[in-house]
Amino acid sequence: MAILAKIFEATPAPVSIYEKMLGEEFRRLHPRIQERFGFSSSDGVASIGSGEMDFIWYNKLAYFPLMLGASRHIMFPQGGRRIPFSIENFAYRDRYGRETVTWIRKFKFNNKVRRFDATMVYSEERQQIVDYLGDKQHLAVDLTLSVTDKGGIRIRSGDQRFYEGMLGFTFPRILTGIADVEEWYEDAAERYCISVKVTSPLIGTIFCYQGHFTAEKRQAKLLPADVRPLREERRE
Repeated sequence: MAILAKIFEATPAPVSIYEKMLGEEFRRLHPRIQERFGFSSSDGVASIGSGEMDFIWYNKLAYFPLMLGASRHIMFPQGGRRIPFSIENFAYRDRYGRETVTWIRKFKFNNKVRRFDATMVYSEERQQIVDYLGDKQHLAVDLTLSVTDKGGIRIRSGDQRFYEGMLGFTFPRILTGIADVEEWYEDAAERYCISVKVTSPLIGTIFCYQGHFTAEKRQAKLLPADVRPLREERRE
């Protein structure tokens, strides 16, 4: 029993993947941003939010790639203004033991609910966060994080890899979409704000949206089945 106690004492509780990535810089984030990005699988909570996107826009030249992505919950070829929005962030350990955070975003258009799903893990091998896009984790994207002057968090995408069965390759940069995401907190309005822009070296802006939402921590001892990806990819 004494040996087991020493093992548990020597094993620290996991920290948020974002805190692990940012290190001391994490403390520069606005307190409400720290709250939203500061929990791990050991906390048994989730961040659940709802709000409205001021606008969503897509490039019609990218219609067919976006339509393909929509079938796997990766962006979509639809736009509009004042679109109801919800976001669910759950932290858990995946089947490979990796600390994981879900990003389940739902956009409620008049004729359809569109989803944009992602699961982020901290890769010990790459020493950074890897973002698996969609509900089957076929697309893995390296992320870099930074803190903005107003205490927001900025996330930019880097190299992108495709995994399917035995197939695995890195996309040439010219064929990738580069995502630039910023989330911050407005004290006066007591709400979170988010701006997302995905650009291509070939055609410019592919997809973008901007809006606001409120969010709260909720107990989440059990992970809802519909937030887990249908397939988990081991390769990072």
